[in-house]
Order: sequence, then C-alpha cells, then structure tokens
Amino acid sequence: MPQTLDRRRLLATAALGGVVGATGLGSLAPEAAFAAEPATVEPGAPDPNFVEGRISKISGHLLLVTGSDTVLHSIRITDGTSIWKLHPTTFDQVAIGDGLYARGVRLPDGTLAADSVWVNIVNLHAHIAAVGRNLLHLDHKGQRIVAHVVPGRSAAVYNGTPAVSDLSLLRVGRHVQVLGAWHPDTNEIDIATVYAAA
Repeated sequence: MPQTLDRRRLLATAALGGVVGATGLGSLAPEAAFAAEPATVEPGAPDPNFVEGRISKISGHLLLVTGSDTVLHSIRITDGTSIWKLHPTTFDQVAIGDGLYARGVRLPDGTLAADSVWVNIVNLHAHIAAVGRNLLHLDHKGQRIVAHVVPGRSAAVYNGTPAVSDLSLLRVGRHVQVLGAWHPDTNEIDIATVYAAA
C-alpha cells in the first residue's frame, strides 16, 4: 500500500523557486508560479509579500493560514486576486485544509492582500514507475505519487514543443517534471502539465 505523504513533506521536496503575482506576469498558468525571479529580499530574511501554508479557517474573504514554520498568516482575497487550483478558478473552490502559496502586498495590519494564490500547487521531478489508465505512478525521491490525468485539462510538453493533450508518449523509467495540484492528505495529485523527452 502506498505511503501517504503529508503536505509539508510533499511540498518540501517539490522545489518552489520564485513565486510572483500572476497578474504581473500576465498568466495564471502553473508555470508562472515557478518561472520568475524571486523578489529582492535581504539574504536570510523572509519575503514579506509571500505566504505559504495550509488553510485553517475561512472567514468571509479572509484566509487564516498556518505556515510550515507554524507562523499564522491572514490573507485577504480581493476582487483582483487571481486563484489557481489546477486551473484558474474562483474563491468558492478554496477549502479548509488546502495548501497554498500566495503573493501580494502587506496591509498596515499585517494582512497580506493577495494578488495571486496557487492552491495545492506542486512542482515535482520524478521518474515514471508505471502507466495506468488515466494515471501515472511516479517515483519522487523514493516516495510513490499517484498522478491523475484530468481529461480536457492535463497536457504534456515533449522536448520543449507546444503542449498537447496526448500523454501516450510517456514511458516507464523516463524522467519527468510534473506541475499539478495535490489532493490534501494523500500521495495523489492531478496533472496540469508533464514535461518529458519524447
């Protein structure tokens, strides 16, 4: 039976890199979360305009989030906030227990007014251990991840070519990078994009 991963362990092994506001990049695609240079922050200091953690409470348009370092954060969702949860979505799709990365600006009371929020996003480098019907079994640093293909949503990029919906060229033993959305409290994700050599 596959071992269940907790959010901290899964996301700690999934390198986030720099996260910037999607509206500033002109895209809310998951790739945008990992593409840009991190904001300039003094070495060793936390980025004041970035929050990561797990949602512990939702009150109106305010998210209370517990960071992986156990610091509590308040995140305000505004009419201008872009939200990604496997695809661009709306605030009503965000749930208690979801993990997130958020970028925005700090308000005088310390609340982060979010420009962009990526919910349950993961960026995994793995090897394909098995291919099933509408899913991949991945080996990610010794942990098994079940990656679900979402019809009409999941895509593959082979050798840097444009993304296609055909994932049939993915083979056992191949190295892949997978952007997707984690299923909280499981070792499962939904695939947004798989990057692979053909």
